[in-house]
Amino acid sequence: MKFDVAGARAARTYFGALGPDGLSHGYLFTGPAGVGKKHFARALAQSLLCETPKTTLLGYCDACTGCTLFRAGTHPDFVATEGTVKIGKEGGSAQHDEELTARDLVRELALHAYRSAHRVVLLGDVDFATHEAANALLKFFEEPPRGVVVLLTSSAPGTLLATIRSRFVEIGFPPLAADEVAAVLRAEGVDARRATLAADASFGSITRARAVLEGADEGIRGAAFAWFADAMTGRTPDHAFLGLDDRSQSAADKRALVSEMIEIVRIAARDWAALSMGRDVPLLAPDQRALLEGIPKRPPESAAALLAAIAETTRLASTNVSAGLVVDYLRMQLA
Repeated sequence: MKFDVAGARAARTYFGALGPDGLSHGYLFTGPAGVGKKHFARALAQSLLCETPKTTLLGYCDACTGCTLFRAGTHPDFVATEGTVKIGKEGGSAQHDEELTARDLVRELALHAYRSAHRVVLLGDVDFATHEAANALLKFFEEPPRGVVVLLTSSAPGTLLATIRSRFVEIGFPPLAADEVAAVLRAEGVDARRATLAADASFGSITRARAVLEGADEGIRGAAFAWFADAMTGRTPDHAFLGLDDRSQSAADKRALVSEMIEIVRIAARDWAALSMGRDVPLLAPDQRALLEGIPKRPPESAAALLAAIAETTRLASTNVSAGLVVDYLRMQLA
């Protein structure tokens, strides 16, 4: 049996100890972007739909009819969508939506499994366009038909309605270890040296590691460090690189980008505090030493308060507070 997933120790332990009778109707996987939440959810879904007998919930043979259909994206008992869920057209409407909507999902959730013991619905990076869209699904999240398992993943669980969040068993996914990220990259064909370098700069995110390899990560990483330096020295930092005025980006996309920026700022603040207090510790971003050493030192208590403020900003970024207001709050705390 296979279960090709990096990290996810808490989730592995939880599901590894469950039998079929202990499976809940819904799970919410939370954690930073790029740490394997959706990958684990898909592996769990394939495990549940695999037709080869096994002693635990986790694991799939990758050879039976269920696994073949799953890999081909044609399994009748697996439904998946990503991103913002809209309310959708009324039943019987002549108009159709290109993506699955809340009303589409209500219809999907009302169906029983065709060929498996389970019917699995995956909503990746879930966000709801309106409270109406969320409420349309609430009844089914409370009492889905027997055999239906709903899997949600979110990097900002605070944006979900409390009434929805409370209906799910929530399992956290922490950042991956650098060697886990490197192993994933090597499996994708990246040579060992480049994989190690990208993993070291990834902050535990496979998504960020891939961006490093493509050269795209240096843009936001460098811009975030420059933004931090400007804010810390009293200059007006430019956050145009976040594209918060771009109407083509969804609110969820903007929150994800701001969350990534905050993580980079947290690294910058940690390294600056270490340099400011003269601590002989390895820097998380040694290539930014010159920039950070140019920022004036502050008293230890001020540096501690700054790190606490960034932690609070991280919490705000996971709520429905707009991305722009989160960035402004962070700027004021650094100044």
